[in-house]
Amino acid sequence: MAAAATGQRPETAAAGEASSPQWAPPEHRQERAAAGLGDGEDAPVRPLCKPRGICSRAYFLVLMVFVHLYLGNVLALLLFVHYSNGDESTDPGPQRRAQGPGPTPTLSPLTRLEGIKVGHERKVQLITDRDHFIRTLSLKPLLFEIPGFLTEEECRLIIQLAQLKGLQRSQILPTEEYEEAMSTMQVSQLDLFRLLDQNRDGRLQLREVLAQTRLGNGRWMTPENIQEMYAAIKADPNGDGVLSLQEFSNMDLRDFHKYMRSHKAESSELVRNSHHTWLYQGEGAHHVMRAIRQRVLRLTRLSPEIVELSEPLQVVRYSEGGHYHAHVDSGPVYPETICSHTKLVANESVPFETSCRYMTVLFYLNNVTGGGETVFPVADNRTYDEMSLIQDDVDLRDTRRHCDKGNLRVKPRQGTAVFWYNYLPDGQGWVGDVDDYSLHGGCLVTRGTKWIANNWINVDPSRARQALFQQEMARLAREGGADSQPEWALDRAYRDARVEL
Repeated sequence: MAAAATGQRPETAAAGEASSPQWAPPEHRQERAAAGLGDGEDAPVRPLCKPRGICSRAYFLVLMVFVHLYLGNVLALLLFVHYSNGDESTDPGPQRRAQGPGPTPTLSPLTRLEGIKVGHERKVQLITDRDHFIRTLSLKPLLFEIPGFLTEEECRLIIQLAQLKGLQRSQILPTEEYEEAMSTMQVSQLDLFRLLDQNRDGRLQLREVLAQTRLGNGRWMTPENIQEMYAAIKADPNGDGVLSLQEFSNMDLRDFHKYMRSHKAESSELVRNSHHTWLYQGEGAHHVMRAIRQRVLRLTRLSPEIVELSEPLQVVRYSEGGHYHAHVDSGPVYPETICSHTKLVANESVPFETSCRYMTVLFYLNNVTGGGETVFPVADNRTYDEMSLIQDDVDLRDTRRHCDKGNLRVKPRQGTAVFWYNYLPDGQGWVGDVDDYSLHGGCLVTRGTKWIANNWINVDPSRARQALFQQEMARLAREGGADSQPEWALDRAYRDARVEL
């Protein structure tokens, strides 16, 4: 779901959100050294996981470029980059940052609510003369629920505004772009096998193949899909779903591509099956949209600059059969990447961008007749092991078939908000590593329609770059007013719509 709904900003949403993968979860966490920032001092951007297997920086680069593509070409390109670049993850070095016109201001530490314990409740006043209660749902991730955050009338109005604006498909179907890319690559199948063989047992299990399909977009592969493909291209003679090195070496990857081309992806086979739009919440927006943003500001206790300069409200509709397989809302920031929101002011030659969403605030806009829960498959697990998400024929990321196996499911209730932190703290009052436990998805809607909305709070893991962004946006506002805001914040198409409470 769009708790479940990660998405691009409006200027790139026409591409169907396929240009920005939303997650590359690490298999093991790398301990970060606490590095304080002085005035004007910037911290090096560090990789968020060890350079092993699917968590390598090389894999992340390939994933960013070929997020539309299918399994075989992504793996081949991954290996190519891995051996071309070498192992650079352990010492990326600092990135160059844009130098502002004056000294970069020092930002205050980010506020973070305490979870205390699961079930803990506290009273807050987000609206004059009205109390709300925040309940802790989990500690890993730090996840909360607020019943009655929106009124029934506010929920209806958001849906009406979204319908007036018009919704578009959240994910485009896979394309054939990989054919041209693959024609230029020469990769040894022996090396490819070694990269896929995570447990180094000389045999390629289904879950080792499935673990490499976590692209965030494109076709969702199941164990049955893989076995059907093996049978079609005669890659697995004994039909046990396990490939030996010899069987893998005999497989012609071109047959794989032909097979995939011959099978058109249906909506149910996509990672995400929904429609969405964006609603502006800045100055000049509908008074209810402004009120909701101010309520979120009081809830998060973050600075107005951070909240006001974050993404617009994303509204998502899941019709019957709609779903969103498990993902995280934020991507790691490697030296080759930059946050989508701060790229506007960064003077850097960085090829890729990713969403840097410190927090997700999700609103349920209606009661769903059947299904549609938000699932957190590994919430409050004692440990996190990426490969353990796929056991036998159960893939915990699969929200169409295995939502009931997840640790925590939140039922949609009109007006309720849930919010959580997508990053761990860094020990210095700023953004740390991506929180693997924030893995979440939208369960299959079995009856009716589900409407939700997302407010993502954007913060750059580079404290200095975030400060420069806020400084530059303030300068543009002073010099040019609202028309100097970022392009993605200029959507006021519904501003004068005659829709009132």
